[in-house]
Amino acid sequence: MKAGNRIVGICLVRNEERFLDLVLTNIVGFCDQILIADNGSTDRTPEIARRWAVSHPSVNVSSIGHPRESHTMLLPFINTPTWIFAVDGDEIYDPQGLARLREPLVDGAYDRYWRIIGNVLNCRDLDMKQARARGYLSPPSRSITKLYNFNAIYDWSDVPGERLHGGIISFNAGYREDALLRWHDQVSWDEAVFRCLHLCFLPRSSKDGRAHDGMVTRWNLAEQQGRGILTVLAARLLRLLGSTRSSQWKKERYGRGELVEKDIAAFLPDSCRKSGFDQSPSIPS
Repeated sequence: MKAGNRIVGICLVRNEERFLDLVLTNIVGFCDQILIADNGSTDRTPEIARRWAVSHPSVNVSSIGHPRESHTMLLPFINTPTWIFAVDGDEIYDPQGLARLREPLVDGAYDRYWRIIGNVLNCRDLDMKQARARGYLSPPSRSITKLYNFNAIYDWSDVPGERLHGGIISFNAGYREDALLRWHDQVSWDEAVFRCLHLCFLPRSSKDGRAHDGMVTRWNLAEQQGRGILTVLAARLLRLLGSTRSSQWKKERYGRGELVEKDIAAFLPDSCRKSGFDQSPSIPS
């Protein structure tokens, strides 16, 4: 791949009103283009997304009926000098770290890799005023960072759920699926450039209820679409009653290891902290 790569962000969202402004604020300078795919939000998420599209020419908003359509949106970038950066509505990236990563990524320093895997703090508690968070680090918990070199492949088909999940990947010569830069295994959280606060245990919308076990771990969109109709109806009934059906899969993979506390000031630029981001109480431990 020649130098001059583009970085395209894609945000697949549904009911993400609490953190979406901060999600986008922290990645807009890193990405050349951001695609927002809204999958049936019923809170203020569409309004927030439209406001960003109006104020930032690099941001485009689409409404989709199924999460797999978010993958279809990425097909034009296959076999082009493009890094795809997938960010969910519960993922807050370190903008200072992204600023340091952007130039070498664009200039081709990481072209030999198919994917870059960064450090993650899966948050149970978040205090923006004090700039502190508690949670579980990756590793040993699972990393959720999604930064893919689309010039390494010539096809990615048969994706059943959402973008960049599953399906059949066809690699160009010189690349394999294990061509990974596993930064989260090489550097600590405090030293990491590519790191993310994953707010998987916190409510993200006024539409979220409180789970009966005290932790909000929403099913991801592919999980929601893949469940049987009776299971989906039961989950909707719980929401009407002010509760949320939690994902045991997420608890097992994102709650591993020691519960640690970290300074997150780098994730909260002054402009963000003064703009009144939601200070709703977090889930008690």
